[in-house]
Amino acid sequence: MTARVRGNDYRVLARDEPLEPRLTVSVVVPAYGGQDKLDLVLAALARQTYPAELIEVIVVDNGSEPPLRLPAERPELTRLVRCERPGRAAARNAGLGAATGEVIHWLDSDVLLTPGAVEAHMRWHHAAPYLVVTGYLRFTEAPVPAELPSDLEAAFEPAEPHAWLVDLVERTDGLTDNPQRPFSLHVGGATSVNAALIKAAGPMDDDLVLGQDTELGYRLWQAGAVFVPEPAARGYHLGPTMRMRDKAPIDRVSHAFVADRIPAYRWLRGHPGRQWKVPYVTAVVAATTGYDEVRATVDALLAGTVPDVSVLLVGPWDTLDHDRRAPLKDPSLDLVLIEGHYRHEGRVHLVTSGSASASGWVSAAASASVDPAVPYTLHLPAGWIPGHDTLARLLDLARDEGLGLVNVLLDESSGGVVAARLERASAFARARIVAAAGENLDDVVDEVAGVLWADGATYGFTTEAEPPQGRRSAYKEKLAAQAEAARLAKEAERLRAQVTKWREEAGTWRKSAVELRREVGSLRRRIAAANRVQPDLRSVVSSTLKRALRRRR
Repeated sequence: MTARVRGNDYRVLARDEPLEPRLTVSVVVPAYGGQDKLDLVLAALARQTYPAELIEVIVVDNGSEPPLRLPAERPELTRLVRCERPGRAAARNAGLGAATGEVIHWLDSDVLLTPGAVEAHMRWHHAAPYLVVTGYLRFTEAPVPAELPSDLEAAFEPAEPHAWLVDLVERTDGLTDNPQRPFSLHVGGATSVNAALIKAAGPMDDDLVLGQDTELGYRLWQAGAVFVPEPAARGYHLGPTMRMRDKAPIDRVSHAFVADRIPAYRWLRGHPGRQWKVPYVTAVVAATTGYDEVRATVDALLAGTVPDVSVLLVGPWDTLDHDRRAPLKDPSLDLVLIEGHYRHEGRVHLVTSGSASASGWVSAAASASVDPAVPYTLHLPAGWIPGHDTLARLLDLARDEGLGLVNVLLDESSGGVVAARLERASAFARARIVAAAGENLDDVVDEVAGVLWADGATYGFTTEAEPPQGRRSAYKEKLAAQAEAARLAKEAERLRAQVTKWREEAGTWRKSAVELRREVGSLRRRIAAANRVQPDLRSVVSSTLKRALRRRR
């Protein structure tokens, strides 16, 4: 049985036994100029401890002039192909097309691998067929030598680590502590990927100007990948990367493109109204009920606090034949109304399914129509209406707990259970990779990610439709909320001033109390002194009276 990793906790994979190499690996090295560095890269690959007959090297000359050549010291199975389309993504795709290995190892043409690096990668790939492994690079400013040194560490240290990668790994306990974006580990300098994963995810997007590594990493994550940092897979990068030299402008360009393609980068999608190439969630609703029920469900989804949503409406749209003479008597009138109402709504897509099941919303047609790059899919029966913040709360639950499936109980009766389902695409992709024949997929998802049942009423589902709040109403409510916030802020300021005044008065009272205590103490000392004098006065007075009485006698 294929090993099963929960979330990204790859530590369950056994790697203690001796490696018996059997998997082939294609090392893809795109290059543009830099023959001196390429010679060193190939020499380092020729000294790997992994069996030479299992290592294939594809060098892609991306239009260099003069053309690149293969040096004498290189792996035996090394080929040179040429790609005239400029750009690293195009060059890597050319190398990918020529590769035959069961594992694809991306390698930059200025990275020198230590002798055990490829073997360290391949140990993981022998443990599970759905891994992405990234090695640890160190960036050296040492001069480029004419020949490859026998001791890379002695030649290229001191060197700087890949600080961003090290920080990411340390913050997430080696990417095992339910990281939200483990795909960020997919960097092209020294990363290996199971070839079947790349086939499922697709090649690099050469429409991107920058950010191709991260975007492919995201699609690999969607395809079920587990991401592994391997410190034993070490290498030296000759000089800093372009991003290390110009991080701010690189990020500016990269973010402009990847925002459209990576929904997990929520902070890049701050605009409240625009649509994106890949939405964050797709809702699947079957048109198996009336127009009013379907409209209530779809309109509520579109009006919720998650604007980054698309809706697939599943129905037999290809069977409709509008009755122009007696439209009110058309037996398919409700379907006609649904189609007409949403035909031109950009976030709603009509998916034809002539053989939908009774529940409709689990149709194969709908599942096949969901973009595999969409992180979450909500299957929702028509007539059940989410609250304004319902979808956002369900997404928070799934994301924070790392769940692969959230079942939402909507109704339960003698006729059965009515439920909605929020599915995480990456968890289901992983489950399909490791599931045995005939095994219930939901049970496998529970193993690799987790499944939870939630109460529909608790999360705001109802069957009572309310008119969606329009933008004008929302704007008025926003102004009212801002006015109320300003009023409360002003009142808070007044209360703070009052508290300050009371504190000042309290300070005055404390000072007066101290002075009063001092006066009382002084009076008490005087009274005590007077009390000490009184016995002597009584004695004098008594003696004087006695003498006066004696004289009178």
